[in-house]
Formats: sequence, C-alpha cells, structure tokens
Amino acid sequence: MTNDKNELIDEAIVIYFKAPYSFTGEDVVEFQCHGGLIVSSMIVDEVIKLGASIAKPGEFSKRAVLNDRIDLSQAEAISKLIVAKSQDAVKIVAKQLKGSLSIYVDEIRDELIEILAFIEVNIDYAEEDLPEDLSNQIIFKLENIKNLLYKSLEASRSREGLMDGFKVSIIGKPNVGKSTLLNSLLEYDRAIISDIAGTTRDTIEESLRVGTHLVKIVDTAGIRESDERIEQIGIKRTLLSADESEIIIAVFDASCELDDNDDEIVTILNKFSESKSIIVVINKCDSKNINFNKKRLESLNPIEVSFKNSTNEIIDALKVILDNQDFDNDLILISKRQVDAVSAAYDYIVDSLDNLSQDELELFAYNINDAINSISLITKSFQRDEILDKMFSSFCLGK
Repeated sequence: MTNDKNELIDEAIVIYFKAPYSFTGEDVVEFQCHGGLIVSSMIVDEVIKLGASIAKPGEFSKRAVLNDRIDLSQAEAISKLIVAKSQDAVKIVAKQLKGSLSIYVDEIRDELIEILAFIEVNIDYAEEDLPEDLSNQIIFKLENIKNLLYKSLEASRSREGLMDGFKVSIIGKPNVGKSTLLNSLLEYDRAIISDIAGTTRDTIEESLRVGTHLVKIVDTAGIRESDERIEQIGIKRTLLSADESEIIIAVFDASCELDDNDDEIVTILNKFSESKSIIVVINKCDSKNINFNKKRLESLNPIEVSFKNSTNEIIDALKVILDNQDFDNDLILISKRQVDAVSAAYDYIVDSLDNLSQDELELFAYNINDAINSISLITKSFQRDEILDKMFSSFCLGK
C-alpha cells in the first residue's frame, strides 16, 4: 500500500473517531479485512453530508451517451456484460461494445437517408415520375438492406440461447428416466423420482453449464394418452416446452417394449428434425429385456446409456451441438429492444418497396422515414438536418 493511501485512511479515521491514529502495513491489512466496509460506509455518509450524491443506476453510462462518448447500443452492451452468464454472451457483448452494431446501424442509416434525399428532391423538383434507372438503383439498395435486416433478425432469434442460455427439453413417455436424467446432469436430486407413472405433472427448469455454455434444462411431464385433466395440462406444457427449445433430448426405455406412446415421441422428433438439434437416448441399457426393438430407433442415431451409471455421453453430445453454434460472422442483437427496432425497420422497408412499385412516392418517403427512425433507436435519434446535408452535398441544389 502506498503512503498516499495510508494517509487517506488515517484522515478518514481522524474524521470519524476524532482522534489521530497511525497505521502500519499490517494494520492496513487488518483494517481492510475487518473494518473496511464499516469505515467506507461512514466515509460515504460524510461526503454526502458535504454535498456529494450517490450515483444513480447507469448514471456514468448515461453521461457517456449524453456526451457522445458511446452510443445507446454500447451502453446496453455494458449492462449486458455485467450480467453475462456464459463466455458466449461475453464474446457477443464485447463485439457490440467495440462498436460492431454501431457500424452496422450507421451504414444502413446512411443508405436510407441517401435514398430519402433522392426521393424528396424528386418530389419537390421533378414534374415527372421517378426515372426508371434511379428507381432500379433504389430498389437494389433497399433489397440489400432488407436482406441485411432479415439476416440479423434470423441470426439473433436462432442464437438467442447464446445470450440467455440454450433451452434443452427432456421428453419421453412416463417412467423412462427423464427426471433421473435431470438429477444426474445436475448432480443433485432436483426432481422427484417414482415408479408411479405420471409423477411429473409440470415442467421443472434448472440451469447447467456445459463447457463454456449455459443451458436451461427442462424436465417435462411424460407424454401418453390420459384422461386425467391435470396430467393433460402437463403434457400440453411438455409440447410447448419442446417447441420453444433449441435442443430436445428424447428418452426411451430399453427395459420395456416400444409402444404407441414411443411412436408419438418419434412423430414429435420428426416434426422438429429440421428446426432443432435432437439427441435420442435409450436408457436402462443394462436391462436384459430382449423384446426392446432397437432397430426402430436406429435412424435417430441413439445414445445407449444407463443414467444410474453415467451421463457423460449425453454431456459430450450436448457440448458438440453447442460448440457448433458459430456466431463469429453474424451480427447478434442482444436485447428485445434492438430486435423490435430492426423488425420494425424491416417491415417499413417491405412496405416502401410496395409503394415504390406503385409510384406512391409520398408514401414511399413516409415509409423510409419511419425505417430510419426505427433503426436509429438502436444507437441515436434521427435528425432531419441529416437529410439536408445529404441533399446539398449530393445534388448541389441552388446552383
């Protein structure tokens, strides 16, 4: 500890205890370990009495935005970085903090402002329809912008788990070992295990770290034909959970024959085969049952395990899927606010192309203006003076 810091601590003690006190190096360590929080609190109270104020949540980032040191997207990245729960999230947020989203938004804004400037000049000064060559250029630019917006929206939605954790649903008929699998993955008894079919009536969700990734793993009610009302509600929630998941783990029981309920599970897997990653698991493979027909599941490339012994193969399969979630070349939006802004801009671009095709230039200009305002919400507000700058620099009006 430097002498300056020692002197500050000495002064703090003098202020609060009204008596001089001199610290040695060992005393400083003792002070920091045992009395630091109390004295720090007393110091804060004293400086507040002298006119200082406690910083409000986000105040320093807000000041940075107001002073044009960072934009809104970078401020949002700071907030997300603090609460990031995985290395994936940190990498995505760090890219945005460095300005990747800012550059993306600025480039689109500039293109749209230039298009709007062209149109407003034509509306104000031309007596004829928009020249065909100019119209084609504008359509070409807008189609490129539309594709960029669509790509970022799809990348963000499909990789939502990189930020908040990938959702993994465990499905199967009752008593195949879904809850046992959840407990084994978590390494503690989170779900109730029973030989009675239909024990799990609702979804149970817990977080789990797999390598550098965060997953939210969900144990679900067993899928089967049932007349019991509460169980039917649980099964509906199972299907909803599977639909909302990025990864599905389907469990089958090798200790009994495959039946109609298993066939229903296979039907569900076929439905999601192109949109989700699927891991098929045959549990209780240490069973001596000779009636279980493995060939019916061969096309699903099942993993054969016994949850009572090890779930390492399932963890490895999850890790392979998660490690293949490449996002280095995609721009990922990190909040609902950003997604909503890009989605609105995309819709306005679609509408503008429709109006342009019908030579409705006033409506077209209105759509482009709305698109600019929407995309600008991500980083900064849109100023109408920017159009004038484009108009005068590009067209030299008044000459």
